[in-house]
Parts: sequence; structure tokens; C-alpha cells
Amino acid sequence: MTPAQIEFYKRLAHGLALQFGPNCEIVVHDLETDDVDHSIVVIENGHVSGRKLGDGPSHIVFESMHEGATDVHDREPYLTKTTDGKLLKSSTIFIRNDEGKPVGILGINFDITLMKAFERSLDAFTGTGGTGYTEPEPITKNIGDLLEDLLHECEQFVGKPAALMTKDERIRAIGYLDRRGAFLISKSSERACEFFGISKYSFYSYLNEAKAAAGDK
Repeated sequence: MTPAQIEFYKRLAHGLALQFGPNCEIVVHDLETDDVDHSIVVIENGHVSGRKLGDGPSHIVFESMHEGATDVHDREPYLTKTTDGKLLKSSTIFIRNDEGKPVGILGINFDITLMKAFERSLDAFTGTGGTGYTEPEPITKNIGDLLEDLLHECEQFVGKPAALMTKDERIRAIGYLDRRGAFLISKSSERACEFFGISKYSFYSYLNEAKAAAGDK
């Protein structure tokens, strides 16, 4: 993002935070930064998620930075959850340059924890059953937590713990992590080797096989 863009979104974020109050976090990620571990360039009401200026990206930011990410779309309001248990109503809007390429992300995260608690209490009194509840996506405060979340996700994707995976399943898992942008994280390959119990040579061999398989589709 250009300095002029960042300055504009600073003013926009400040105005939105004043408009919607202290429960509304406004955050801007720079998708063109050379330092992917510190993508947040603008944030207002960071106490909502516990993040601050210079903190790292979320899952969706890493997916957008991935070299294979194409045709990304804004996300309408969805549920997210902070590490300390707050429930947020979130929206993700891509900032694009003149060519239409995503260069940043504007995120809006509104703390609805108390509202949902009241809603569930009211539903318990007036409802007749089902809640229609959707499991919220996690919002992490640091790169290490994000990588651990992605490693846990790849186990769910394959359907078994890493220690029990066959070679083909490890290739699938590593391909999943690659698509999710996990290997943009510093020292992620070392952690992946430890997680899967494989050598660095095997890791890069599996990664190349996963990329080749994805290219054939």
C-alpha cells in the first residue's frame, strides 16, 4: 500500500471507530509489505482483539498473500472469536489498486459477546430448540498462534493426527498448509518438519509434490 493509501485509511478507521464506539475494531493489513509478520498498518480500538499496530496477519490475510491466491472476494459479516473468548461480528473488505489487484484488507470487528449472551438467554426463555449457531473463526494475536491453528486445521482436513498420517496424507496436509499461506510465516518449515516428524529434505519433496498435484487440477 502507498503512504497516501495508509494515511487515508487511518482517517477512515478513526472516523468509523468514533461512529460505532469502543466495541468496534477497525484494522487495515498491508498485503504488499515485505515483512509479512507485521502486516497491521492501521488499527483503532485494538483492545477488542488484543492486537496493536505492527502485529501479524490473520488467516484470511495469509491466504490472500499466497502466490496462488486469485479472484479473492470481500466477505460479508461472519463470526470470529478472540483468544480470550470474545465473540465478534466481522467483515473483510479488500483494498485494490487501479488494476484491481488486492493491496490491503480493511477489517471491521464488532464485539457482540454481551449481545449474544443476552440473545441466548432470551432464546432459552422464548425458543423451542435449535440455535442456528455457527462456530466462529479464531482471531490470533501473534504469528506463532496462527501457525499452530493452521497445523491443527490440516489434521482436521486429513482426518487424523500428524503422527498417524501416511506419506500421501502428509503430502495432502502440506499442500493444504501451502494453500492457506502457512509457509509465508518465518521458520514455518522447521515447525512443520517437527510437527510431521520428517526431515527438511522430505518436507521440500512433499511440498513440491503437493504443488505439482495442485497444478494438475
